[in-house]
Amino acid sequence: MASKSRVRRSKRPSKRMPPKTHAAKTRTAKARATKAVAKPRRKRAAPKTPKAGPGLIETALAAFAHEVRTPLTGILAISNLLATSDLGERERRWVDTIKAGAEHLASLATLFVDAARSEGPGLEIRQDFFDLRTLARHAGDSLAGRAAAKGLQASVDISAKLPAFAVGDPVRLRAALENLIDNAVKFTEQGSIELHVAPVRAAKGAPKGKADGRIGVAFAISDSGIGLTLSEVKRLFRPFSQANVSIAARFGGAGLGLSSVKQLARAMGGDIAVAQRAGGGTVFTLNVVLASAAAPAGAPTREGAAAPLSQGLRLLSVEDNPFGRVVLNTILTELGHHAEFIGQGEGAPERLGQGAFDAVLMDMVLPGIGGVEAIKRIRALPPPHGRIVIVGISGRAEDEAAARAAGADAFLVKPVSPRALATALLEATRRAAAAT
Repeated sequence: MASKSRVRRSKRPSKRMPPKTHAAKTRTAKARATKAVAKPRRKRAAPKTPKAGPGLIETALAAFAHEVRTPLTGILAISNLLATSDLGERERRWVDTIKAGAEHLASLATLFVDAARSEGPGLEIRQDFFDLRTLARHAGDSLAGRAAAKGLQASVDISAKLPAFAVGDPVRLRAALENLIDNAVKFTEQGSIELHVAPVRAAKGAPKGKADGRIGVAFAISDSGIGLTLSEVKRLFRPFSQANVSIAARFGGAGLGLSSVKQLARAMGGDIAVAQRAGGGTVFTLNVVLASAAAPAGAPTREGAAAPLSQGLRLLSVEDNPFGRVVLNTILTELGHHAEFIGQGEGAPERLGQGAFDAVLMDMVLPGIGGVEAIKRIRALPPPHGRIVIVGISGRAEDEAAARAAGADAFLVKPVSPRALATALLEATRRAAAAT
């Protein structure tokens, strides 16, 4: 019995000890393995970690904006054509709502690209001739359409003293106005929204315009919405900031728009101010400084009524997007022109040599060679093909400088309206005729 008892006692320690020894060895082995593996991983991973700098973000957003503006051109063009047809009051409101939505999307694309640029060298302001009264009227139409869709009253007052034409950046100015209008409608549940546009004295520190002088313009948008406290007003113009957390949760939005609007206003020699509206609500006043301009000979007097050419033009359109082709063909047909389409820039010089064309519409972003290189190749052709009128078209405003340097006679930013296209063709062909 004693021997059996000793045997049992001698086996008990042997059963308990091995697990401890094994666990200790396992932990030690794992620690060594982890240490051995961790070092080379850190060395290999460091050089492979990409950094998304401002340039990369800006390039991505610019490409996004170009792709978005192609279908938006179609939506706006067709809605503009519908607006000129015989519609009932209900159908006309529907068309106005479609236009307002498309214009808002176009403005968002512009604002986001500008927001990306704010980390870089700064916002570049274009100096284009444009119809100031038409821009103000379109902003008023957008306000009226959105307000009606929400059951709000709208009032638009455009001063008779407002100059007809000006030089500035109409694309970004319209984008800023669309953002302010969108906010006014978003934060107003009932009541009214008003837009007042009037000339004002240009600020003393504003950059000087051309010899024909400068004009200050004030766009005041007031609403009977939720209003703002003084502390909330101070936060409004910070990037990615809204008045308070509850507003962001209730109404949505990234808070990016007002920061970009302020940046644009200052780049255009002005600023934006916000005040409490008497009786409740808010008033945003956007001030910009523009160069005044006289009306060009043969300038159209209303939207869609560009002065027609004596006869329709035969146009070669270099456009690879099927939707873009349908849109351009619809616009050009309504304007009395005939268009032939090809999808690559490489084929443009050869096709020009095979047919009698009056002008070329060149999209700047194409498969194969881009629009800039295609324009250069056309300009390298012998006369008369090398002197043909070329109108560059792009969703990126920054493409204009390269397009004109390559030899483009005119340049349009998407979304392209029928009036803008008609005017560009008219002025370019007249200049070409006068030069021969």
